[in-house]
Amino acid sequence: MRSIFFWMIFLLLPCPLQARTIVFAPLPMESRETVLKQFMPLAFYLKQTLGHEIEFDYSDNYAQILEKFRQGKVDLAYLGPLPYVSLRSIDEHAVPLVHFNEASGRPLYTCSIVALADANFTLANMEKRKVALTQPLSTCGFLSTNGLLRKQGSSLAGNLYRYVSKHDEVAMAVVRGEFDIGGLKTAIAEKYGHLGLVVLARTSPLPAFALIGNGATLSAAEREAIRDALTRLDPAGRDKALLETWGANIRHGAVPARDGDYAPVRELLGDTLIPETGNF
Repeated sequence: MRSIFFWMIFLLLPCPLQARTIVFAPLPMESRETVLKQFMPLAFYLKQTLGHEIEFDYSDNYAQILEKFRQGKVDLAYLGPLPYVSLRSIDEHAVPLVHFNEASGRPLYTCSIVALADANFTLANMEKRKVALTQPLSTCGFLSTNGLLRKQGSSLAGNLYRYVSKHDEVAMAVVRGEFDIGGLKTAIAEKYGHLGLVVLARTSPLPAFALIGNGATLSAAEREAIRDALTRLDPAGRDKALLETWGANIRHGAVPARDGDYAPVRELLGDTLIPETGNF
């Protein structure tokens, strides 16, 4: 908590330019404290670089962020592929600015199905098992988990699934034995390997999480300034020390993003109707 207060003090310091306040909304993938700790150094960097105040807007679910964005209450959002595709389908002002590289150095990631190693679990023709999911609009939730199960002759409809919200909550629900399997981002799943979680299946690479600008509230010049500020960072060289203070999901550099990057996600989604609630 001390480090969070440290960054909050700096974010509240007066900015020489005082041009405007940019409202930033990160996805609630982990606990509120963890999310803020991960993104405060990024916000401070953008404040210094752009000369704008950065204000956090934390929401408890993905749908709230998308609605605030559509209403013009959010200027920047950190979104995964499915939330972005869903947002863009209802708001043409959603503009991808950058993808954040994964630890591999590539702007790609995967989703996984996990279970406890001791359970010796198999996904083949699975029926009536309990499945923990993140949120309906999470790429690694219903969409990816159902796709992986279908490849094994099963589906979520033939099992008992429930949305438990955040990726870390999915992991812990499986660790506690409350669910047989869970669907979440692979990089987060691997953080729980020491608690006995193992990956049973993973998706093909998907476009990495991105910073999405609101074209209705940010000018083209502002969007380009944000894109430039992030893509010019050198995680292996001059900016290594700086980026080591950033969250694990955003410290490996960034590359320019465009709407066309999301074609694989749109193809995966197809005409799938994602239920808003679980079936038990």
